[in-house]
Amino acid sequence: MVIDFDLGGPQRLDADVAIIGAGAAGLTMARRLLDGGLSVILLESGGLDYEKATADLNVGENVGQDYYDLDHARLRFFGGTTAIWGGRCAELDPIDFERRAWVPHSGWPFSHAELQPYYRQAWASFGLQPPSSADLRDVLPAFSNDELVTPIWSFDNQGDRFSFARSKDLARHPNATVVTHATVREIVSNAGGRDVARLEVVSLRGHRLQVRAQTYILAAGGIENPRILLASRGVHPAGIGNDNDLVGRFFMEHPHARGGRVVDGAAWKLLSAFGKRRHGGHNVAALIAPSTALQSKEGLLNTSLTIAPSRPVEGRHAWAMRAYLHAKHRADPTRVGRALWKGVKRTVHAAQKVVDPVRPCLLHKTGQVDLALFVRAEQAPNPDSRVALSRDTDALGVPRVALDWRTVPLDVDSVSGLVSAVGRELARLRWGDVEAAPWLRHKARAWVTDPLISTHPIGGYHHMGTTRMSTDAKTGVTDGFGRVHGMANLYVAGSSLFPTSGWANPTLTLVALAMRTADHILADKKRSPAATYEDAA
Repeated sequence: MVIDFDLGGPQRLDADVAIIGAGAAGLTMARRLLDGGLSVILLESGGLDYEKATADLNVGENVGQDYYDLDHARLRFFGGTTAIWGGRCAELDPIDFERRAWVPHSGWPFSHAELQPYYRQAWASFGLQPPSSADLRDVLPAFSNDELVTPIWSFDNQGDRFSFARSKDLARHPNATVVTHATVREIVSNAGGRDVARLEVVSLRGHRLQVRAQTYILAAGGIENPRILLASRGVHPAGIGNDNDLVGRFFMEHPHARGGRVVDGAAWKLLSAFGKRRHGGHNVAALIAPSTALQSKEGLLNTSLTIAPSRPVEGRHAWAMRAYLHAKHRADPTRVGRALWKGVKRTVHAAQKVVDPVRPCLLHKTGQVDLALFVRAEQAPNPDSRVALSRDTDALGVPRVALDWRTVPLDVDSVSGLVSAVGRELARLRWGDVEAAPWLRHKARAWVTDPLISTHPIGGYHHMGTTRMSTDAKTGVTDGFGRVHGMANLYVAGSSLFPTSGWANPTLTLVALAMRTADHILADKKRSPAATYEDAA
């Protein structure tokens, strides 16, 4: 059943599980729990597509380093920001789960091996197989294993995988109730503060709804998850799960930057090695990261870069990029607007393939583009990088957010160490020499964004870490299954759980985590006696 709450609806809904947020994590958990025999209410703050009034609920302040406008940094409708997802899938590396002595606040409450069965299921859910660098050994440089590795992204080509059109199974399921235009204004605890009693849900049209369940799951994204917890102050003055002032802290991105350039290099070989290609029926692309040995030896984060054509620092975007950016900035991210962006991008790529397939090499030869080191970095977990509530409120009376995004010198030093290793290895292989970007040598050791390096020059729109997992409530908001410390029936899902970020895009991992948490909830239901929806009230 689907209810558009803008049009009205019941004043109360009950189910075994209530999920806040219909993005990748929420949809994954809904299907898993329904398959396990539970009834599910899925609450989505937006509708089925972009709406300006709903998007305004995302408006907030940037009070730290420069970041994207917060109403542009995520999408609030069914499917969430996956509507503009690039489809990059990759696993976190085993070292990302480990406690690293040189990375303060690192370490997950479980190992990569424990998540591996769910990674396999997550790959299958995207119709993909885990890729291997060995598959591309004929085109990739033979880096020393002690220095560098060349992991692989796989690309999910079904861009609307999490859209409502692809979720009709949920709409038709007899045990599922999907409610759109339903914003959770507060998670209400019982008088003792140990259980969630209900959700207070409102719409922009003034309708009100109470949702009661045995189990509640917050899956609204890395900014909205802490916002809702912090704003739920009826019983907990500092917000739910915030007894140790951790909710909203440790905000991480995958910061983007220009790490330098390759000069006197084998342009054709480098661009061929690190460009997107078709392999095994899927699109894949390689990147460069420091080996585990190098990370340990030099105290580096598990950061990454790729080699790609880019206008020089003092240049301007090429006509193709300007056409894409013009289309993107002119049109709102509605279904039609997103189709326009993608259409322009496909047209440009098709034209370049027909007209000038060796154009990047020729432009490089004439000095019009660099062989740039495009950095997609791991950001060190930093408690001062955080999401907090501002004094302003949105149209529904919910406090808006203030994002204080901060990088630290370790982030810069790790890029510098990686760039140096790439320089050593390319010189050894006689594939070129590396000129490191000047900002990496500056004594301030501050992050520097380059507007020409990408259509997304600041970061990957990856919001991580703000409700981090830990076995200890003094160092994390949730336990290893995403259950909020001190709350018996409240879980969090999504990349806000990540204690560290690695270099890998978060979607595959957050889907694997969602599957694991759903199985934990199902197993717990089997162990526990049946409860009524009033038990938590």
